[in-house]
Amino acid sequence: MNAITDVAGILVGQHHRLDSDATMGAGWASGVTVVLTPPGTVGAVDVRGGAPGTRETDLLDPANSVRYVDAVLLAGGSAFGLAAADGVMRWLEERERGVAMTGGVVPIVPAAVIFDLEVGGWTNRPTADFGYNACESAGADVAVGTVGAGVGACSGVLKGGVGTASTTLPSGVTVGALVVVNSAGNVVDQTTGLPWLSYLADEFGLAIAPDEQLAELATLESPLSALNTTIAVVATDAALSPAACRQVANAAHDGLARSIRPAHTPVDGDTVFALATGAIEVPPPADVPAAFSPETPLATEVGSAAADCLAHAVVAAVIAADPVAGIPTYRGLLPGAFAARR
Repeated sequence: MNAITDVAGILVGQHHRLDSDATMGAGWASGVTVVLTPPGTVGAVDVRGGAPGTRETDLLDPANSVRYVDAVLLAGGSAFGLAAADGVMRWLEERERGVAMTGGVVPIVPAAVIFDLEVGGWTNRPTADFGYNACESAGADVAVGTVGAGVGACSGVLKGGVGTASTTLPSGVTVGALVVVNSAGNVVDQTTGLPWLSYLADEFGLAIAPDEQLAELATLESPLSALNTTIAVVATDAALSPAACRQVANAAHDGLARSIRPAHTPVDGDTVFALATGAIEVPPPADVPAAFSPETPLATEVGSAAADCLAHAVVAAVIAADPVAGIPTYRGLLPGAFAARR
């Protein structure tokens, strides 16, 4: 399906509220996206942006005690949206998912948020019920564009949103990515209307739009503001340790740097979570130096694929986005980019 759910056992649920007449600063335009994991999934995170809003990220340090992640929450609502993680925890607790303790379980739900409060109304942000409802809707089909945590997202001069992609490596390992693009930087070059990565234009079948459409795109201004942060989850079915999973999260950020300009700015809170379900064991090559971790080749291969998937997912999110609160969309501004190549 070219989605993160191509990694067996990974499910995605989304819940949002969007008023059809929402205007900038008024109405509902926010939501959440939840990635549910199979039992025994290892997690890690790498935070690069200067203005992150996160929960439970310290727990994912490979030096710390807890190895497994039960779900990851991506949410709108700025720091207020972290409340949606309570609903995810409640849903998991009802199913006895989490760290088993005397008297019950403690679900592990790392989370990150985007700032979308100025798109809808400031007080219209996700609650615990949003997280719970997203879990209830989780499945293998992943909607993209103006859905879930991407409802109020912006991307430079254009509307942002949710995107996903996946690939299968020669080893049989699957790698997938899911992203909420709410970036300070642009995903497309305003002079050509095409993605910064030229090969992605070919993958999406995009051509240079007519001059009058490009002229309108060129006039749009995108001041670096508080309305930023790109948050993502990359996943694989390979068996990786927490340390190797952290390396994958680190490498996956390259996908943001390649597809968004600029990325990782002081006003972005760019955060990438990495998940490894451990379903596929890949033996290390015989020539791995004894001084290296035997996971080094696999972590390198998976990290490279994660970066490629994440870059693809970023472009997919912007192309699929629908209008909200008068924010221009790629498809609305550049319909000629989808015409047959001349």
